[in-house]
Amino acid sequence: MNNLNHIAFIMDGNGRWGKKKGKGRNFGHLKGVETVKKIVKESLKLNIPVLTFYVFSSENWKRPKKEKTFLFKLLKEYFFNELNNIVKQDIKINILGDVKKFSKELKLILRKTKDLTNKNKKIIINLALNYGSKIEILNALKKTRGNLTIKKIEKNLYTKSIPNPDILIRTGGYQRLSNFLLWQLAYTELFFLKKLWPDFNSRDLRKIIRRYNKIQRNFGNI
Repeated sequence: MNNLNHIAFIMDGNGRWGKKKGKGRNFGHLKGVETVKKIVKESLKLNIPVLTFYVFSSENWKRPKKEKTFLFKLLKEYFFNELNNIVKQDIKINILGDVKKFSKELKLILRKTKDLTNKNKKIIINLALNYGSKIEILNALKKTRGNLTIKKIEKNLYTKSIPNPDILIRTGGYQRLSNFLLWQLAYTELFFLKKLWPDFNSRDLRKIIRRYNKIQRNFGNI
């Protein structure tokens, strides 16, 4: 059985799911939040230490204003309503990305969430918000002093204090990384599913973990 410390998710397919149901892309995003809750609950049962969700990429600013407004409102309302439960469950929330472009209200609730959960230890949930891996790597290189080494660069990444993902799960049918954790995914096992994110469930998660545990992970060795 392989060590499992960190699972990362590209939650693709929310908008398409909502349109398939005849209720629009925003309805799909709403249902996608319910899936996140289910996966966090299941991960707590499985004692997985770290989860990372790709919530909003640095390229997602190209989306329609109405959709962006809905997504940011969804984030604000979720943390406003769920923060007490998050704290009680001993969940630590980290933000990966540059939040400066967000509204004052959203930045405030994100900061409050991060501060109030900072000492929690049951599970770490990383939310990639306005995140782009190329910019993350570029900024890390700019911050690195003296001779460049892998360890020095990694100390300046958003993920400096957490293990790299063991598993990446991307739903939605596409087999690409979309500028997500490019440095950190160097030795990650990649799983691509046709299923859209709102249809992803705990059974799917357990099935992938079983497949992961059968993989021989050599990291360049034999």
